[in-house]
Amino acid sequence: MNKSQYDVIIVGGGLAGLSSAAYLAHNGKKVAVIERGKLGGRAMTIKMKGFQFNFGAHAIYGRDQSYLTKLEKELDLKLYWSDFTQMKAKYDLDDEVSVVPSNIGGLLQTKLLKGMDKFRFAYHILFTTLGFEKGDPDVSIKEWLDNKKVSPAVKEMMLNLAASNFFTGEPERIPSDVFFGYYKRLFKTNIPVSYIQGGWEKLINEFVRVIEQNGGEIITKTKVTGLEVNKNKIQKVYTKKNSYAAENFIFAIPPDELTSLFTETSIEKDLERYTDYEPTYVIFYDIGLKKRIDSSFTYIYDKAKQIFISDISYYDMEAAPPGGQLLQAVAYLKRDDINSPSAHERIIKEIEDFYDKHFEGWRKQLVVPRVSKVAVVQAIKWTMHQRGLPTSFSTLDNTFFAGDWCQGVGQLSELSFSSAYDVCQKIIKKQEEHKGA
Repeated sequence: MNKSQYDVIIVGGGLAGLSSAAYLAHNGKKVAVIERGKLGGRAMTIKMKGFQFNFGAHAIYGRDQSYLTKLEKELDLKLYWSDFTQMKAKYDLDDEVSVVPSNIGGLLQTKLLKGMDKFRFAYHILFTTLGFEKGDPDVSIKEWLDNKKVSPAVKEMMLNLAASNFFTGEPERIPSDVFFGYYKRLFKTNIPVSYIQGGWEKLINEFVRVIEQNGGEIITKTKVTGLEVNKNKIQKVYTKKNSYAAENFIFAIPPDELTSLFTETSIEKDLERYTDYEPTYVIFYDIGLKKRIDSSFTYIYDKAKQIFISDISYYDMEAAPPGGQLLQAVAYLKRDDINSPSAHERIIKEIEDFYDKHFEGWRKQLVVPRVSKVAVVQAIKWTMHQRGLPTSFSTLDNTFFAGDWCQGVGQLSELSFSSAYDVCQKIIKKQEEHKGA
């Protein structure tokens, strides 16, 4: 059995694992990434007939304040961005469309709010941005809005925004402190939504470049099957053929894999409490068209059916072949819909009808469709009964956790980046203190 000594071993090669490895390698640590499948995890780019389909929600929210931008600058990642045009984001109101009021410009033009409700909504934006609206960890956003006697129109508007940004069909279940913490950052941003040219594939390749240029090792198609634990430290991780020893370990693997791997360790009970998660499920229905169908918007949201369509190729020039178009439709799944084939058929029909309404003639231009009936966009759905996994536990002092199921800042991929960044800071500080002792 081969033995290797590293500063840090990262188990899991998704966004959290790769960004952790890249950051630590860039800062002089000897690292190894062990991934059971392909790099990227849920953040993958699949090429079909000249189109690039990105799995998962690949938009980056609040780029100017995001942890990915922090990583981009510190690691000198070679990324090229295309920023969302806010005034091209619209709500479908059945017989007309209206601007999404997620900034002051949109607020002035939206038809969803009228008269004093516009000022009431602006008031909540201002107080959230200044940090005066903080919510309560024991109160859902619906309960908070009810307790504050917020007007029905403003309440509906805030829940609609939450559905879009949290990728949930049940925004009323979001804890109010999580809600306001998220929007405090988002309302301050000058860049609400951005896309990476080349999609997830470009970002994954950049992380790999940084890791390998700094002497890091990447091991794919290899599953970690066991741990060697001595007192309050992990000594080694085992795969089918090898063992790997390190001073510190980062586990960036899904909750169900964590629970299985840490059986009979000092944090087994903690993990059971934190990893019994209800994921966020959606249906993706992407279509690659041979010819563009022009529209006055690049994002359209049916708030009644909770379906939205994004024109991905408008922002990502690599997403479609010349003259073509890549559209992505997303429908939120409620709990009763997840395991219901009849619900899936109904929602797929609703998505197709939504395409018919706003991109007339798409069927004649269709080159390739991609449908994911039950896709996980985030491993934890933020509700009153679910909180992120801590990034570390005192009973295993060389073990850390990162991913979109962990405690961090933001939602979706931002949770992966922020938890990974936090873990890396802890490890670097710990090793510096150890050297100085």
